[in-house]
Amino acid sequence: MTNKIALVTGASSGIGMATSKALAEQGINLIICGRRKERLTALQTELSAKVKITTLCFDVRNSKEVFEAINSLPEEWKAIDILVNSAGNAHGLSPIQDGDIADWDNMIDGNVQGLLYVSKAVMPVMVSRKKGHIVNISSVAGKQTYMNGAVYCASKKAVEAISEGMRLDLTQFGIKITNIAPGAVETEFSVVRFKGDAEKAAKVYEGFAPLHAEDIANAIVYAVQAPAHVTIADMTIYASAQAAPSTIYRNNG
Repeated sequence: MTNKIALVTGASSGIGMATSKALAEQGINLIICGRRKERLTALQTELSAKVKITTLCFDVRNSKEVFEAINSLPEEWKAIDILVNSAGNAHGLSPIQDGDIADWDNMIDGNVQGLLYVSKAVMPVMVSRKKGHIVNISSVAGKQTYMNGAVYCASKKAVEAISEGMRLDLTQFGIKITNIAPGAVETEFSVVRFKGDAEKAAKVYEGFAPLHAEDIANAIVYAVQAPAHVTIADMTIYASAQAAPSTIYRNNG
């Protein structure tokens, strides 16, 4: 995997940060992307002894920022081999009739349009080189809808559909597509969902052993290291106490 380049969105926290670290352990050079420049700089400093690494600071929801940032890459960074679309969010947890339109916009714009914008900026180079690997992070919420999460679930079902469509359209160019659907992962996810209420967020993970960001990162490394004739098309990852998106057997962790 040496001399390969991976672009990772959402690298300033959670799965994106863990994935960046895991890829660096494999000797993969990194373009780490996110909105929080100070976190990207700290991660760059941490990983720079292992691989070549550069940062791009932009919001995936802003198409102008996305294309300007990725198009600004020096020539030696443009031949991206691996794209990990990790950036995403959940905002609010309420019945759809009580939903906040701003929350809906944030989820659709970040989880769906943001993924499309970044992919659009990267795919033409992969097509021209006739090789590449795109990893999309969906969710078990994209497999099964749960109460009070209609729009978030819809956004992740869209990621599932986009992954399938990418595979149909891009396989002919030698581009692999992997869709990874994590279950309950303890990151900043619930803190963001509950608007900074850390106490409420912590209760989501009480009474069982949740997944860690590193568990998902390890799955991503496994997928991108598969032999050339193998595509890990779709992977669903639950915590061992979780049987479905909203079914968790607590007091087992």
